[in-house]
Amino acid sequence: MNIILLSGGSGKRLWPLSNDVQSKQFIRLFKNDDDDYESMLQRVYRQITSVSDAGITIATSRSQVSAIRNQLSDKVSICIEPCRRDTFPAIALASEYLHDVKKVDRDECVIVCPVDPYVDNSYYECVKSLEAHVKNGDTNLTLMGIEPTYPSDKYGYIIPEKKDTVSLVRSFKEKPDKATAAEYLKQGALWNAGVFAFKLGYLLDKVQEITGFSGYDKILEKYDTLEKISFDYAVVEKESSIKAVRYSGDWKDVGTWNMMAEVMADATKGDVTLDDTCNNTQVVNELGIPVLCMGCHDMVIAVSGDGILVSDKERSGYMKPYVEKIAGDVRYAEKSWGTYTVIDTEPGAMTVKIKIFAGNNMNYQSHEYRDEVWTVISGDGRFILDGREIPVKPGDTVTARAGMKHMIIADTDMSLIEVQIGEEISRTDKIIYENEHCKDKKK
Repeated sequence: MNIILLSGGSGKRLWPLSNDVQSKQFIRLFKNDDDDYESMLQRVYRQITSVSDAGITIATSRSQVSAIRNQLSDKVSICIEPCRRDTFPAIALASEYLHDVKKVDRDECVIVCPVDPYVDNSYYECVKSLEAHVKNGDTNLTLMGIEPTYPSDKYGYIIPEKKDTVSLVRSFKEKPDKATAAEYLKQGALWNAGVFAFKLGYLLDKVQEITGFSGYDKILEKYDTLEKISFDYAVVEKESSIKAVRYSGDWKDVGTWNMMAEVMADATKGDVTLDDTCNNTQVVNELGIPVLCMGCHDMVIAVSGDGILVSDKERSGYMKPYVEKIAGDVRYAEKSWGTYTVIDTEPGAMTVKIKIFAGNNMNYQSHEYRDEVWTVISGDGRFILDGREIPVKPGDTVTARAGMKHMIIADTDMSLIEVQIGEEISRTDKIIYENEHCKDKKK
């Protein structure tokens, strides 16, 4: 069995902790069995591997690859979308990737899951059970639907023919008003959780039928021309041979701060003080300064280098259009080698704090329009400057002028301050090199 985890999203609903690089699934607000903070991604991976030995592939954008590697190392395979084209193109590319790159057989079971539900292990036990239905082969598609706890207008609905645990599907309904949703519930309707199971060959044939292309390399080449369409519209709602498995356990779609506040491990994280009059208020502080809250009721407060949110919990679900207007450049990112935090910007200069894990290194790179001055705060490593290796320790400073190739290699965990100086400071001003002898390539 193979599981495709869909990891997309633009990171606006849990701003300022989430952004285009660090979407909500990477925020560490939960805790594992060792009482250490973990993210949605880490929690989902831990839950899947506790109930199954399925191969896991994450379908994601290039901007999220570093964060995935930071949090899961090389435990999963990653299928990179060249651009965002909705769920059908993402699943199509990942399926071709499984077949052509991972050499998964056409008859094997593939299950597509979102990366961000808050559930217990019984959810993934139910996901695992879909494999038997796929192998049985009596329908082309098997879905897992969520037993609704109330008539919601936020979810699509699966209308089964019967109220049994497993039933053929009669129809699908888009997000209704609450009165219509209540009528659906009387029919045994299920929330559509975006969990789809099928034989790999079925989906490969659908990709050929819908796009006119086949093969991982071809789909990758034509990806930006594919129609932006959801898997539900492109495949599920047009399929006549389909059944649904009912899941009646706990399930939360953590898409807003209001919902996140219900499930995060602690009411506060970071340097936070609540006075005795605060009630039903959650605060997350990622800055190294104290936050004091007094007389706060039913609120969520989030503080990071990207901004500060102070909101009534109910109103927090309506923040997206406002964030689109005010959100600027990303000031924090998790990389495969460590973390990157912008601590100050001004005309002609930007100051960044960088942490590099032991045994890791940044890309060997150069910049056309800026100089960089590096000061080691802690740890030992080596600075590669135009092919010359320079040992560095706390207190050492190294300057890389514009055009110089440079790289830091961390022999122990390292913290550094990087000051970028130049008339043009941009993330796109970067040339990456395989090594000093390889032909350079733009990134």
